[in-house]
Amino acid sequence: MARTLEFDKDQALDRAMHIFWRRGYDGTSVDYLERRLGINRGSLYNTFGGKRQLYLAALDRYMDGFVADRMATLDRPGSKIAAIRAVFEDVAAFSVGKGRGIGCFLTNSAVELAPADRAMVRKIEHDFATMEDRFHHVLIAAQQRGEINRSRDPHALARFLMNSLHGLRVMSKVSPDPAGLRQIVDVTVAALQ
Repeated sequence: MARTLEFDKDQALDRAMHIFWRRGYDGTSVDYLERRLGINRGSLYNTFGGKRQLYLAALDRYMDGFVADRMATLDRPGSKIAAIRAVFEDVAAFSVGKGRGIGCFLTNSAVELAPADRAMVRKIEHDFATMEDRFHHVLIAAQQRGEINRSRDPHALARFLMNSLHGLRVMSKVSPDPAGLRQIVDVTVAALQ
């Protein structure tokens, strides 16, 4: 007879996401995960497959939760430029509030792992491409609404938005100044028009 889990897998995954987000992959040992998640090594490996697989699952949780919630703002009716601004303002507000000093889990992962782990970076590239694709679609809608000149390349603008968004998250780690982050948001949005 199979043993039942003695812990809540979703709760453990949420905790693991926050641990990796704050400490990084290399800064988080399996021993630390055991202590902070309240599960033993065997359960961690049986449930998640190990630290690497848990990290990948935590990145998925981040994309499905934090990122999806912010990007859903792009789907709201009305001005698409206003929706883009709202995404950036929400990220800036989080970065100086509840998320002060932690940056973006994806950005942090890319910076930490890119030099050494191409397989992990392919996952991060996929997640970046998913976000860029969302921006691309909303930029096309903005062009159709007459908010952005049709001569502008929506692919290039989507990549610019990704760069600006991740740059905003890096800047918020270094200098979490609300006025400075607002300037970044203002210049980013102005560059679209």
